[in-house]
Amino acid sequence: MTESLEKELLGEPVIDAGSAAAAGPSLGPPVSPEPGAALPGRRPVLSAAWDLLHDVSITVLFCFFIVTFVAQPVRVQGASMQPRIEDNERILINKAIYRFQGIERGDVVVFYYPRDPSVSYIKRVIGLPGDRVEIKNGTVYVNEAAIEEPYLLPEYRDRYDMPETLVESGHYFVMGDHRTSSMDSRSFGSVPEKYIYGKATFCVWPIAKTGRVR
Repeated sequence: MTESLEKELLGEPVIDAGSAAAAGPSLGPPVSPEPGAALPGRRPVLSAAWDLLHDVSITVLFCFFIVTFVAQPVRVQGASMQPRIEDNERILINKAIYRFQGIERGDVVVFYYPRDPSVSYIKRVIGLPGDRVEIKNGTVYVNEAAIEEPYLLPEYRDRYDMPETLVESGHYFVMGDHRTSSMDSRSFGSVPEKYIYGKATFCVWPIAKTGRVR
């Protein structure tokens, strides 16, 4: 950065308090340090180690906060969300978004599998609380109206039939985009909202697919 740009962004550079420019006129001969006194600028090794430990601890706590409450990178296993999300893709989960807005139809969410909360699943939200979901020959109807699903490819559709089901309050009906290879709300029922802990927002790997998850 040039001196002119530095002045433009930060103002005049701060002059160190120990510099000659800030010391003013000399008031007498220089004073020699006492024998055995530590030279200015030298810091004990223990103090430097403590500062390093402090900085590392702050960094670790910050990363823990980010991963726990804000965002988390994960690897997707399985083909149930093809073609939008492939097996072994790395995606970023937004874990804070649903603290500020509600879950919407079409969101790709990550949740604890209701039958085994130690396992996480990723699916797309189809039915909201209070919706009536029905499937006829693979076509999904919500409140008696067929929904548009532009994320589905013809070869990933199925001929599944499901009688009309009411989505309970505080629950969400979810399905995979690859209907012929997805275990979802058609088999294990609606997902409690408390089990949904994030929204898939961004693909980070492979590079060719980097971008928003839709």
